[in-house]
Amino acid sequence: MEQINAVGRRKAAIARVFVKEGKGEITINKRSLESYFPSSILQFIVKQPLALLDVVGKYDIKVNLCGGGYKGQAEALRLGIARALVKINADDKAALRAAGFVTRDPRTVERKKPGQPKARKRFQFSKR
Repeated sequence: MEQINAVGRRKAAIARVFVKEGKGEITINKRSLESYFPSSILQFIVKQPLALLDVVGKYDIKVNLCGGGYKGQAEALRLGIARALVKINADDKAALRAAGFVTRDPRTVERKKPGQPKARKRFQFSKR
């Protein structure tokens, strides 16, 4: 099996994922998953598509991850891994979609408007 690429995005985070057959090592920006995401919750989020399909120790995953915060990066990586698994075996798409791992979350930060301190917040109104 050759290397499969996929891209996952969430908020401002972009994860470029490269999957090939191996021992189950996940490398993010030349660091291990445990050192990049010390939180067990974020590690769980990243491994969700692999655990759903019971392929945790089957593929080596190399990731270039940039932008956003750690939560957005973890969810971008989850989407990228799910998209790569669909490219490997299209039959898995139904199970991944039912769990919500194939859907791109479109919510991003709303832009700041001119004449306001933030996107929705207004300066205090003064009648006099």
